[in-house]
Amino acid sequence: FEYFRAWLVEGLGYGDGSKDGRPPFDPVMMFKALILQAQHNLSDARMEFMIRDRLSWLRFLGLSLGDRTPDENTIRHFR
Repeated sequence: FEYFRAWLVEGLGYGDGSKDGRPPFDPVMMFKALILQAQHNLSDARMEFMIRDRLSWLRFLGLSLGDRTPDENTIRHFR
């Protein structure tokens, strides 16, 4: 999935972080989340729950139990 990183960063137009604020989620991780969501035909709210519920999904997304996970609005805005 790292193959898509350059295209995702370019397409999303991430800034250089000079305005501070909360750092964005990793674009490759969010892309993987959208793939899971499409494969399982899930709503954004259900996707938020499934990411927190399934350890296999956390592992696939490269997250650990204590990591911040995207909420339904973040998923919707990324799409």
